[in-house]
This record gives sequence, structure tokens and C-alpha cells, in this order.
Amino acid sequence: MGYKFLKEYFDSPKLRESFNQLAGEVFGISFYSWMDKGYLTSKYIPYSFIVDDKVVANVSVNKIGLIINGEEKKGIQIGTVMTHPNYRGQGLSRKLMEHVLDDNKGKYDLLYLFANKTVLDFYPKFGLFPVAEKVFSLEAISNSSSLCNGRKLNMENNTDRNFLYRFASTRMPVSNTFSALNSVELLMFHSLNVFPGAIYYLEEEECVAIFAEEGEVLHVYDLVFQKEVNLKRILSRISSGAVKRAILHFTPEEQELPYKIEKYYGSEVLFALLDNGTTLPEVFKHPLTAQA
Repeated sequence: MGYKFLKEYFDSPKLRESFNQLAGEVFGISFYSWMDKGYLTSKYIPYSFIVDDKVVANVSVNKIGLIINGEEKKGIQIGTVMTHPNYRGQGLSRKLMEHVLDDNKGKYDLLYLFANKTVLDFYPKFGLFPVAEKVFSLEAISNSSSLCNGRKLNMENNTDRNFLYRFASTRMPVSNTFSALNSVELLMFHSLNVFPGAIYYLEEEECVAIFAEEGEVLHVYDLVFQKEVNLKRILSRISSGAVKRAILHFTPEEQELPYKIEKYYGSEVLFALLDNGTTLPEVFKHPLTAQA
């Protein structure tokens, strides 16, 4: 069977539709809304094998800026690694990974991806190594007198959605230890598909907070701000009296707070390939809303 290799083909409606269908079949996710609303840019590059005008295997490149140990770095995040069930076991993902690595040699300081636990033996074949992320948490800081969830942003409302996009486009890095730069497109994907009901604008703090309570735990998925904010005060304003612990899904800047730092056990494992003398912090959490 003949496989045709293509990349950067989203100008073809037929192939873009096939890509979306495969993503839905393999992951149960949809790129339709994200693409249709204009958040697809040249920073997202699919590398695919095509059979009869259908995408049967894919590995995508996401070009992303990073702050690592206070320095700006060039990142490449691999994502949307998928193969149609009828074409598995033929080495297609391996060949696509080789295309990606050959194409991007010398173009990154950190190449990385998040792998599910069924393929942990696959990525070391390409030189990537597993990295243990850490999770930061705090005992909840609630203050019923100052509780303010802010204005909930509706991602189906053009005004709210455009506000978030503009606000996040000029955001400050959430941390100088490790954070993403110029990744608003990824944030918008998460906002549309993962956290559409959890996004609030805290006007007095000039901050967008993405958070949700689960029982006694407050999950803070992201804080988007354009000038320095007081994390302790923000947590006090979004924590109800029922919350006993706040978990941060990113690396915080205010390291002097009494964090509990533990190894992160998620559904996926971070794998990395370093270049240009880049080193990773000993303690960090990749921001969830910049994960492809």
C-alpha cells in the first residue's frame, strides 16, 4: 500500500476534514471550533501519511516560546500523535517522528511531548528522556469577606472570547522558572474544549483566572495577567470556605509561599530532548494550558 507523506496541508479542506475526523476517532477531541474561530496558525504543523486522500497517521509540531531559568528558549512541542486503527503496527509513527526530528534539527532548545503510559518505551528510541514534573499546592487561603469569583467569560460569546484572546496575547510569563511564551493559540484550544465553564475575569486584580473546585480542592489551571499580581490574594478571592487545598497546574513565580511540592502523577509523562546547552529546572510544572 502506498503512503503519501504531507505536511502543512490545512489549506486543503478535504485533508483538514480528514485530520479532524481521525482526531475525533482516536482521541475524542475536535479541532473544528478552534480552527473555524481563527486560532490555527503556522505555528501548528501536521506531519501526516495520506492514503486515498485520507489522513491515516499524524505527528504534529507546535512551535512555542519558553522561559526556562529566566532565559527565553525556542521550544517544539510534539502533539496529536495518532494512527488510524487499520494502519497501526506498520511503523508509521516512527517514520513521522524521524521526519519531524530531521526537519527541525538545530531549530530548538527543547523538544518535548506528553506521552500516555502505553507508549513509554517508544520515545526513548529517538533520544527523548522522561522528566518528573512537580506539582505545587497550598493550604487554602479563603476569606469569605473578599470572595469574588469575578465575571465569568462565555467562550461562545464573541466579545468575551475576543477579550480573552487579546488579554492573553500580551500576558506576562506566569513564572521565570518555567513558563510558555506566545502560546495564546494553545490557551484558546483549552478554553474552548477543556475549561469553557471555568474562566473568570477578576477586574480588581486585572487577572483572568481559570479554576474549578472539586470537593475540598481548588484546581487553578492558569492565571493570565499583564502586570505582577499577588497570588495569595487571588487565591483568597477565588477559594470558597469549603476549599482546604489549592493545586496549581503551572509553576508559580512566588516561590516564598509555603508550598507543598510533590511529584506529579498525571495520565501522561513528559519526555524531553535538550539542545544548545539547555537545562531544565529541578522543580517545575509545565503549564497545563500550554500543553498540546
